[in-house]
Parts: sequence; structure tokens; C-alpha cells
Amino acid sequence: MTRSSWKSEVRDNMRIDWDVPIEMDDGVLLRADVFRPVGEGRFPTIASMGVYGKGLPFQDPPYDKLWEQMCAKYPDVPKGSTNAYQNWEVVDPEKWVPEGYTVIRIDSRGAGRSEGRMDCFTDREAKDYYDCIEWVAEQDWSNGNVGLAGISYYASNQWQVAALAPPALKAICPWEGFNDIYREAHRHGGILCTFPGKWFHKQATIVQYGLGSRGPVNPLTGQQVCGDEDLGDDQLSARRGDIAAEVLEHEFDDRYHRDRSADLAKITIPILSAANWGGQGLHTRGTLRGFTHSASDKKWLEVHGREHWTLFYTDYGRQLQKRFFDYFLKDGEGDWEHQPPVLLQVRHPGEHFVERAEHEWPLARTEWRSLHLHPADGRLSPEAPREEQTRSYAALGEGLTLSTGPFEEETELTGPVACRLWIASDTEDADIFLALRLFDPDGEEVLFHGANEPKAPISLGWLRASHRKLDAEQSEPWAPYHPHREREMLEPGQVYPLDIEIWPTSIVIPAGYELKLTILGRDFEHGLPGAMSHLGVEMRGTGFFLHDNPSDRPAELFDNTVTVFSGPGHDSFLLVPVIPEKG
Repeated sequence: MTRSSWKSEVRDNMRIDWDVPIEMDDGVLLRADVFRPVGEGRFPTIASMGVYGKGLPFQDPPYDKLWEQMCAKYPDVPKGSTNAYQNWEVVDPEKWVPEGYTVIRIDSRGAGRSEGRMDCFTDREAKDYYDCIEWVAEQDWSNGNVGLAGISYYASNQWQVAALAPPALKAICPWEGFNDIYREAHRHGGILCTFPGKWFHKQATIVQYGLGSRGPVNPLTGQQVCGDEDLGDDQLSARRGDIAAEVLEHEFDDRYHRDRSADLAKITIPILSAANWGGQGLHTRGTLRGFTHSASDKKWLEVHGREHWTLFYTDYGRQLQKRFFDYFLKDGEGDWEHQPPVLLQVRHPGEHFVERAEHEWPLARTEWRSLHLHPADGRLSPEAPREEQTRSYAALGEGLTLSTGPFEEETELTGPVACRLWIASDTEDADIFLALRLFDPDGEEVLFHGANEPKAPISLGWLRASHRKLDAEQSEPWAPYHPHREREMLEPGQVYPLDIEIWPTSIVIPAGYELKLTILGRDFEHGLPGAMSHLGVEMRGTGFFLHDNPSDRPAELFDNTVTVFSGPGHDSFLLVPVIPEKG
């Protein structure tokens, strides 16, 4: 196959251009598949660019089991399509092309059939995306309006390229995607997360360009998903980054991380940002901050539950996306002007959700309630201790759990959560892991189907004590912001205040149920049998977002004893967002 060759055919009532080359400014060719209406015309485009291999079907490993589970649970997903063109975390062209859209899928640099070095979320990749968007607008089948849609990887890089402001980009729909790679993926609270390294080798390198005949085959074209070139292992290794090593090397929020994060203040185009209450450890924080911190004056937020990828593919998600893009890519078509700025699927126990329209985030009518820690007797109370209380725990043990006791009436918590914690360590540092939990009147923990973890607590928070320094200008009482630019070690035995962000959540607590806060020095585990994820990690409450790299957490610092203080002069409290009923 030559560098410029590609194939066009009509299949399933679509004109499909396979493997169209798009040349970058340094001569590297990216490859794209274009699905468009048959016949003449200029149409708006839904684009995606990413690392997962445009020729790898959703129904094939490693995603086959997830596809089967989704279709069994949500029969509207496969309905109305042959599903032959389904790909992981992007739109199904069979459900968009008949509605007057062109769909384009681009293999990012070094992935699938695109040449070059695989290096995820870099500014180089964002520039590639910019150039691809402008290339789309110049084609004779394009009306010049481009929108971006996709989940996770295909959402996160939307924030990045939107900040570069390509003229043809008119709207984005990032569905559960981070935009601050340090705080939302690589290092929660400054603590290294091992997920990025596992993800890269389990989902990205399996479709690296150059695997050639060792990689999968696209059943629709007979082409090698990973290009026609067969490279050796050493060559492949030389042509990709090493995320696990890089994240370990870059402890702070330095240039490495800023180059892989979006400048939200530069995003001015229309946004539909879709978040998941259960996305602790990936995406929830960024999707919500993308809505609150972007500069656009045309932006909408939707927040849901259930699995990470599911609702995007359902009729609910697709119709929401289509109404948004119809309005901004088809010159005001449809009824989007009536869409509320914020649409919440408010979460109840038992995977029950109640839809509610709101005007802003966080909700203006929030009653911020401080629940003060009483560590000596394990209580969370509206009243602070009158005298100082302390309690110590072994960091790698069961930790310390405090409870509100049974709620007297149904109470909704929806919004950001934070914790002020006064602690002392017997070493020069301490890692703090917080889990916000719900228990029924029988004392059984109520767990939720999170975005990636099937048995998740309400929410999680993290902070390394030596990263405790706050950025006062960027912090809110409910959202402390740490610059993560230096370490300030602890004096063993000395008491320090820590302000810890717990990721935003929603839960309606029935009367008789208890809210609990667990403080640990390790990842939360629910103690139940855990399902095995597609990344080969047993899901025990935190999903595959684990913080267990011994090089980042040496035992001499983090296998320690931590003491929690509360009372006069050391007011430790949990700040929760209580939502009264609308008047």
C-alpha cells in the first residue's frame, strides 16, 4: 500500500472512504475512515481522533465482554443498526449518517494505521487534531462545521484541541473526559496512580502502528488494524512513550503535565459536558470543571450514573448529543434553546435515578453543612467537640471510620465535598485516602455501580500530606486546590491541617441510613469478592485506580501511624452539600 492510497465504497447506505491520508506539518500521515451520506451534498461532521484503532470492532477483545453486557442490559444500543461499524467509545455512523452527518474517525499518531510515535495527550497530538479538523472543513463533502463527540480518550482530547480554537470547530461533547491529567489521572492528591501505565499497555500498545500482521484484522476491509508495516519489539518500543515510567519520574505538576492538560479559559465554543457520579479516579472532576471553568457562554452540563460507556450509546445519550449538534452544526435546527443549563440524574440507593433540571453548578441553593469529626468515639456531628479529641490508626490497616448515625429524614447531598483534617504522622509524610460511604439500617454498606467499579462507595478523595500547600486564589471551601509544585515534609509528631478534595457526587440518603467517612493510608476496599476488569485488575471498591507503586510509596514513609485531631484549635470536619427541595 502506498502512502497516498485509499479506498471508497458504498455499504449499508453510506459512502465510506477507508484509510484516507491526512498529512501533518512534519510529513507524518494520519489515516481516517470517513462515513458520509450517499450522493452529493455538504454536511456537518462528527469527528473523533484517538489511540484505540479505528479498525478494531467494539465486539472484539478486549472490549467484547463489555459490548455483550451493554447490549443485554440496554437493548436500544444495538437496535436500528447492523453494528458492524461499532467502535469503542465513539459514535455509530449508522445512526448518524442517515440524519445528515458525516462521521470521521482518525487514528492518532502512532496508533492503528497512522504513522509516527505514540505519545498520548501531548501538545503534538492536540496540534494534529487541530490540523485534521481544518482538513475536514476543506473537503467538498463538508459544510465547514465540525463537532467532536466521544468518551474518555475521545473526550479528554476534545478539551485540549478546543483550547487551540481551530476555526472549523463549532461545538464539542466531551462525554466523561479529564482535562487536568495530573489531578484527574496520573497523581490523585499527589499520589501516583498505577492505572495510566496499565491502561497504556493493555489498551493502547495492542493497536500500535507497526504491529502489522501481529495485530488484529479489520473484518470490514481485511486490512491490518495496526498498519501494513511489521516492526520488531525494539522498534515499537522506541516509537512510543512509557507512561508508567514518566508518571513516576514527574512527581509534580510540571511542564510534562501542563502540556497534556487543557487551558479551559481558552475554550469559547459551545459545550455539552456529560459527567458520571461514579467516576472516582477518572473523569468526573474534569468533566464538571470543564463546565464550570471554560470560558464559553454557551455550555451545558449533564450528569448521570451507571457504567462509563453505556449511556453514550443509548437512545437517551444519542438523542441528547444529536439535539445539541443539530443546533450548533445545522444553523439552529431543533429545540436545543429550551435545554436547561444543567440536567442531573439524581442518584438514589438501588441504582435509581431521578431527572432534574437545574441552572448552575454547584447548585446555588446548596446548604453547605459541616459535620465535625469526633475521632475518640467515631462520630460525625453538626457540633464540634468541646475538648480536643485524638485517635491513631495504622495507615495500612483498617483506618478510622466515623458515622453520622441514622438520618432522621431523607437528605440529598449533591455537589462537591471537602474535608479539613488535622493530622500528625510518626514519619515525615503521610498519604490520606478518604472514602465517603452509605450504610442501610441493617448496617450493610450500600455500594453503587460506578463508571468503572461495579461496587463503589459514594465518593473518594486523596492527598499526600507533603503536597498540602494550597493555592488560595484557585481554592473554594468546597474545592481545595493544591499546586503540587513542591514537597513540604512533616515534622514527626507535629500537627498539620490538610484540606482534601473529595470528588463531587450525588446521593439521596433515606431516613434511617447512615453516612460514614473512612480515613485510610491505602486504597479503599469493600471486602467483598471483586470482578476482574478488562485490565486484569480485581475490582475491590476503587476500580483499577490504585495507588500501590512501592517506589512512590516507600514503606519507611507510608507504612506509618497517623493521628487525627479534632476540637478547639484543630477543627476537623467534613463539608457536605445539602440540597433543599425547590421552593
